[in-house]
Amino acid sequence: MKSYKKMTTEELLQEKASLEKEYENYKAMGLSLNMARGKPGAEQLDISMPMLDVLNSASDCDDNGTDCRNYGILDGISGVKKMFADILDVNEDEVFVGGNSSLNMMFDTITTFMVKGIAGCEPWINQGKVKFLCPVPGYDRHFGITEYYGIEMINIPTDQNGPDMDLVEKLVSEDEKIKGIWCVPKYSNPTGITYSDETVRRFANLKPKAKDFRIIWDNAYVIHDVTDTPDTLLSIMDECKKNGTEDLPIIFASTSKITFPGAGVAAMACSKANMDVFKARYTRQTIGYDKINMLRHQRYLKDSSGLVAYMEKHKEVIAPKFKCVLDALNDKVKETGCASWTEPNGGYFISVNVLEGTAKEVVRLCKEAGVVLTGAGATYPYGKDPKDSNIRIAPTYPTVEELSKAADIFCVCAKLAAVNKMIG
Repeated sequence: MKSYKKMTTEELLQEKASLEKEYENYKAMGLSLNMARGKPGAEQLDISMPMLDVLNSASDCDDNGTDCRNYGILDGISGVKKMFADILDVNEDEVFVGGNSSLNMMFDTITTFMVKGIAGCEPWINQGKVKFLCPVPGYDRHFGITEYYGIEMINIPTDQNGPDMDLVEKLVSEDEKIKGIWCVPKYSNPTGITYSDETVRRFANLKPKAKDFRIIWDNAYVIHDVTDTPDTLLSIMDECKKNGTEDLPIIFASTSKITFPGAGVAAMACSKANMDVFKARYTRQTIGYDKINMLRHQRYLKDSSGLVAYMEKHKEVIAPKFKCVLDALNDKVKETGCASWTEPNGGYFISVNVLEGTAKEVVRLCKEAGVVLTGAGATYPYGKDPKDSNIRIAPTYPTVEELSKAADIFCVCAKLAAVNKMIG
């Protein structure tokens, strides 16, 4: 096989005929495979089943004299706060433990800024059109929050080091309407890259024109390694404290992809000034979140060291799935030059850039052959990928056997869409 760019029209037509035959054979299988969302597979969920048995009596529900069955402790029990503090590189008193969803806490955060304001500033809803920076490709659910509130979203290109910090620094220093930036700093969704030390330091040294500018630091994959050479991430809170900018970051994480996505524990970490604003909201919103679930996690996972060790079990399940997809891409697509992709050391996704102008067609072809992918464009604000190129692959949910078929079909579809466009 040689690069499609080096093929003659006759060779491309021959390749098209071969791919169409292969594609029709896959369609005839009547498959139903899903690589659309970053969901843990059943084998991963089974790892956490013993956690359901750790609390069996009233005495089990006592945590240092606190009856976790009752009201109270707005910001979460100490053991879980300490566990999150350790993995997020913050102090325990900077952590607020909420419900099961960090996405919900992020939505609450933006809501607070919209209707209440922060840093002595007017609520965003009273400030006219406000804006948010969005590193792309990025997480569609982040973009969904800002789109819900009508916040204008500005694309920020990313590379292997993270967002284009020259552009970020320029924009935030000049425009007081820019109020924040979405970040997934470790094993980013969907690229799997981790922000470099320099990028983190530049974030910590930002000088935004808006006093109420905030960095939404969604550290969702902080301990989700899939190789034996994991990435490391500099502590943004430590760096901010060196610069006197500790009010900038608001950090999020959860156990959603560690224990049970529908019944995990989420947490937020931030400075005291920020925390006072959020506690004022949560005091009126709830008397306290599910301490039984917090205690269940604490007793089962023990502490941050136990949590990190526990993730080795997940790595054993996930790593072969990533390898399956990457092997298929390298074996079946690489020489054609019709796509490029990331090979991350962790996280939940592989980001593939197919031939420009073909992503929607690849997704359509895959769907007709029984493979569901995240919609083309989903990794960009408003669902609009300007190059129609990026596709997010989520390899965790299917079995390895299912993935093998799905990856092969994806490769055929990526090549077929490319050949059709080049012949065009």
